[in-house]
Amino acid sequence: MSGEVLVVTGPTATGKTKLGVMLAKALGGEVVSADSMQIYKYMDIGTAKPTPEETEGVPHHLIGTVSPFENYSVSRYVEDASRACDGILSRGGTPVIVGGTGLYIESLISGRDFSARQEDGALRAELEAQYDDLGGEAMLKLLARYDGPRAMKLHPNDKKRIVRALEIARLGDTISRHDERTLSAPPRYSAKYIVLNYLDRSDLYTKIDLRVDKMVQKGLLDEVKFLIKMGLTPDMTAMQAIGYKEICAATTGEMTVEEAIDTVKRQSRRYAKRQISWCNRYPAALRINWPHDTEPDFEYALRVSTEFFTQRV
Repeated sequence: MSGEVLVVTGPTATGKTKLGVMLAKALGGEVVSADSMQIYKYMDIGTAKPTPEETEGVPHHLIGTVSPFENYSVSRYVEDASRACDGILSRGGTPVIVGGTGLYIESLISGRDFSARQEDGALRAELEAQYDDLGGEAMLKLLARYDGPRAMKLHPNDKKRIVRALEIARLGDTISRHDERTLSAPPRYSAKYIVLNYLDRSDLYTKIDLRVDKMVQKGLLDEVKFLIKMGLTPDMTAMQAIGYKEICAATTGEMTVEEAIDTVKRQSRRYAKRQISWCNRYPAALRINWPHDTEPDFEYALRVSTEFFTQRV
């Protein structure tokens, strides 16, 4: 276990960025982003990437550091984020991990090791071609021979994960065995969790809708057009982000701009529900639920969060 970190998480549009900055300043720390899309360059508006004014001079790591043409993965995130956290700790600071991508947070804190997984580009290409030829159902049946538990968790359309699981199996291991080893390993960091949300779900949804409207006003459509002009295509990982995928569809005539905006709002609300479910994994978390019809009291949140993090059990 390398040190103690503070995690600020929760569904989208709940004020994670603001509280994270306040806590970093109060604790003499730095922010490490746990957002799977803010990692990409040139994708500022649709990912709600914090502006220089919003960061208030607090160092932020893993924001706008990767080309949108790259297929960034959770394994790369763990490698990059752990390096950032270890650097902060070595400087005597507190890593404040801020974001709503639950898999990134869990993988970073748990000590999950991806380095042991071998890779073989030629084998992966062979398996991808086999998937295209035989289809997902047949490939899942093949995977079940090697790694039944993993095959049970995957959908036939999930080409990327099926191919990766088969690649690892063909190289002499399985994802299931690897995950079992990871579960028996000690956590990488000692973490305390702060979960932000609204008492009334309708308030959260209202905030999400307003946030999308502000993104459109700030130029989300132009941002998506710029990315397309750069050469990004709809099938690339970065363009699968909520907001980009839908607006991209509007530029090709698959739907109107108004329909795209409504879809972004709907998909954002659905994503928020999944984030809330993920946050239920943290039973010992400090949960701050903003009350109905009042603005979030960040000074109160800062006070109770600081007390929560600094108290010794």
